[in-house]
Amino acid sequence: MVTSPVRPTLGTSAANRKPELSSATVIENLNLPSRSPLEVPLGIPLFGTDGIRGRVGEVLTTALALQAGYWAGQVLKTQGQGIGPVVVGQDSRTSGDMLAAALGAGLASAGLEVWNLGLCPTPCVAYVTATTDAIGGVMVSASHNPPGDNGIKFFGASGTKLSKGQQQAIESAIRQEAYPTVPEIEGPAWGAIAQRPELVRDYARSLETTLHAEGIHERRPLAGLRIVLDTAWGAAVRVAPAVFRELGAEVINLHSEADGSRINVDCGSTHLGPLKAAVLRHQADLGFGFDGDADRVLAVDDRGRTVDGDAILFLWGRKLKAAGQLPHNLIVTTVMANLGFERAWQREGGTVLRTAVGDQYVHQGMVETGAALGGEQSGHLLCSHYGVSGDGTLAAVHLAALVREARQPLSKLVDESFTTYPQLLKNVRVEDRDRRKTWQECEALMAEIATAEAAMGDAGRILVRPSGTEPLIRVMVEAADGDLAQYWADRLAAAVTTHLT
Repeated sequence: MVTSPVRPTLGTSAANRKPELSSATVIENLNLPSRSPLEVPLGIPLFGTDGIRGRVGEVLTTALALQAGYWAGQVLKTQGQGIGPVVVGQDSRTSGDMLAAALGAGLASAGLEVWNLGLCPTPCVAYVTATTDAIGGVMVSASHNPPGDNGIKFFGASGTKLSKGQQQAIESAIRQEAYPTVPEIEGPAWGAIAQRPELVRDYARSLETTLHAEGIHERRPLAGLRIVLDTAWGAAVRVAPAVFRELGAEVINLHSEADGSRINVDCGSTHLGPLKAAVLRHQADLGFGFDGDADRVLAVDDRGRTVDGDAILFLWGRKLKAAGQLPHNLIVTTVMANLGFERAWQREGGTVLRTAVGDQYVHQGMVETGAALGGEQSGHLLCSHYGVSGDGTLAAVHLAALVREARQPLSKLVDESFTTYPQLLKNVRVEDRDRRKTWQECEALMAEIATAEAAMGDAGRILVRPSGTEPLIRVMVEAADGDLAQYWADRLAAAVTTHLT
């Protein structure tokens, strides 16, 4: 295998974290880009749980991308890292080229060089940013959302997502409320835009070398495994199959072209049906389904069953624990993690820390506690030994290696891990942003939730929350009794429909 740069770790990023930026100071006489085509709705935050995201042509426009690039460039220059390039990548969406070009123009107008990676996974942008002299990165992607959506994710010099304060500084400047205080830095009035696709190959090679850290030094450590990959017409179509083949696996690839008009449509991590069928049809050892930007992955075992993020965390965590590589035997996850997983991990002598939904909250919890492993049930998994961001391909490689090393089918490993509690998730579409944002002020809905919690007691749990990326209120009910979970999930979803729509 080709030697690659050392992968960044969460520990490294924690040591170099930048202070949050205040957005209160206005720079007078700042030369702003033209603002006339830009309309930003009042009272609606631009930044959600994962950057700026929305329908292209409505919330997300080229005018907004231009402004976001310019002001992100100004904010990145306040980090004290000097002047360096900014890394830009994108998934396969048809709007990606347009938005990436506008972002690049904005960054260049801020005096920064732009390294355009082209099609690549989100963790590739984080990796390249953290392992080079780049001062930041930007990914153009709406992750698991449908083709008509897109988004903009910003990263700091360490490869981690920008802080809330930095995001607020960008948003305040876009809204012409306050501008970041930018130090006087010698440099060109504007930057150049360079095409750097070779850096994606460096990222791919780095994934292959991470197995060495777990004592696996074979040239083809996945030899003998037949693996189906569903790359969802998205960002993983080139990287994931190449990595698995280099590691020796026989690869059967689904939805394997970069097609922005079909990204995530009835495929990938959000629609596992085609992957399950292919695993059974080809008698594969396991399969992996990625989302549009490949920062998430879900697995399918040899019997065609879903293996979600909880199960992957449990198996990976147990392996790291046995090797003495899991500080405090702690796994960081979110409020969505299954109660069966948590209780099983406690029986293993471990501890689970729950955070709010969102990989940035998992990352924050890992940094604050020194945890090495964390993630979400939805398949966004982080391991501080190997990187600073969730990485679907990385997690898939390590789960496949675990299966080969155990010399047992994935189905057997899963069956011997834990029994999940029935968990019902209902998504109720609520178009009114104000109602989604203030849902807890609805007394009738809160009364229904209180009634459900009292009725279930310790036999289950309820979680109601607005989606950070879609116009949905999510209702999750979990209980040891499936009928009980179904009853209260249906009743609470009906209550949301009645009182919020």
